[in-house]
Amino acid sequence: MTLQWREQFSVGNDLIDSDHRFLIEIINKAEACLKTGKRQALTAVLDELARYGQTHFEREELVAKAVGYPEADRLHESHARLVGALDEFKGELGAVWTEESVAYFTVFLRDWLINHVIKEDIAMKPWMLKHSPRFDPR
Repeated sequence: MTLQWREQFSVGNDLIDSDHRFLIEIINKAEACLKTGKRQALTAVLDELARYGQTHFEREELVAKAVGYPEADRLHESHARLVGALDEFKGELGAVWTEESVAYFTVFLRDWLINHVIKEDIAMKPWMLKHSPRFDPR
């Protein structure tokens, strides 16, 4: 089952919410590649996830600082761990995918995104809501 955007994922900022929606799309593409065994396509999708994730993390850190989120500096550390986990994940993909490895990697990708959005980013919402949803500090 593919991941779906839910309004409870919203942090109250259109830039960040849009990024999160796109990250969900990328995760869904990666899961489809895993299930169909398309290794080359999966490699491309994981590269896209790494690139877009980095862009998103930089944008999110900028917005968090601009709205006065007191844990903004910690976001960078968390983001670095997420990038490291994704790199490790990419290295763990073997040449042959068993049902167990597909299930493991699917759970990893979902946790990578959902734990980040739900457990970390949602904490920024009270500071985001003090500004317009269209707030863009760039």
